[in-house]
Amino acid sequence: MRDLVEIGMGRQARRSYELDDIDIVPSRRTRSSQEVSTAWQLDAYRFDIPILAHPTDALVSPSFAIELGRRGGLGVVNGEGLWGRHADVDAELARLIEIAESDADPDAVIEQLQRLHAAPLQPGLLAAAVAQVRDAGVTTAVRVSPQNARALAPQLIEAGVDLLVVHGTIISAEHVAQGDSEPLNLKTFIGGLDVPVVAGGVSDHRTALHLMRTGAAGVIVGYGSTPGTTTTGEVLGIGVPMATAIADAAAARRDYLDETGGRYVHVIADGDIVSSGDLAKAIACGADAAVLGTPLAVSAEAPGRGWYWPSAAAHPSVPRGALLPVAVGERPTLEQVLTGPSNDPFGSLNLVGGLRRSMAKSGYSSLKEFQKVGLTVRG
Repeated sequence: MRDLVEIGMGRQARRSYELDDIDIVPSRRTRSSQEVSTAWQLDAYRFDIPILAHPTDALVSPSFAIELGRRGGLGVVNGEGLWGRHADVDAELARLIEIAESDADPDAVIEQLQRLHAAPLQPGLLAAAVAQVRDAGVTTAVRVSPQNARALAPQLIEAGVDLLVVHGTIISAEHVAQGDSEPLNLKTFIGGLDVPVVAGGVSDHRTALHLMRTGAAGVIVGYGSTPGTTTTGEVLGIGVPMATAIADAAAARRDYLDETGGRYVHVIADGDIVSSGDLAKAIACGADAAVLGTPLAVSAEAPGRGWYWPSAAAHPSVPRGALLPVAVGERPTLEQVLTGPSNDPFGSLNLVGGLRRSMAKSGYSSLKEFQKVGLTVRG
């Protein structure tokens, strides 16, 4: 039953919970972490770890996507980012970070980021980025916005993409845009594709259920909220309390499973996950996997060189993010970030190891079982 509170005469609001508001409560016999599996499968593609990389140029280059793929995760290239607009992205990123490090005015670096994204998309460059990942033998995923999905999908599929991610801050089953001859109906759009689609983000049960009915293989919950870098709350007043949002989407998944007689749609959490404990709590709330940003951006392989920004930071008229330094000095390898060893007592390294140990301490051996673990709300 929803917990509604009155915020004024005739106006109610729902009480909701962040991941920081809850804790996992082990209540079964413990097991060895070596007996725990963190594998999951999205459509025909199996992954050893429940981790996707946020589709921002600060994090996912073709080479980073390859490295993460080889380690069992999924790197999602931003199909509307710099890899499809500039031939020498490394040089452009170096200049951007130089401005960020030297200029006290945060507007200057956002203006430079907007200028970089104002360059036209070049199909050849985008196809080359997809081919680089595909030819490495890892699952190839590319993100497009709802506004440009119809235009970009054919060329991405021709280039060999395995998974298409239709991703915006908030998405619905039908997207209406000024000047379009017809709205983007996701059910029709997905039904006409030969590759599985992951869509998001959503923040409530109704929208999650609607997206599942479009035929999406996975639904993203949240918009990648990260303290210090995403500013969607300040700009739009929109917030997604992730614990409640994940649980609501998991309930939609159960409803859709009953409705269809067995079709399972994966719930992918995207926001406020900065440690292995947050990752464990997201899975415990009902997520099958999680999209990570800053936790992976600290790695030496990330193209942002210790800086991170969400893809929404480059919006031409309503930027909703800032550049944030996330690593100073020598940066850990992606292997260390994912599987250790760790010398950090706060859960920023060995993310998968922390998740495995949380599952083991709670007595569960698979991600699906771990979604049944007991939870408590902090007073």
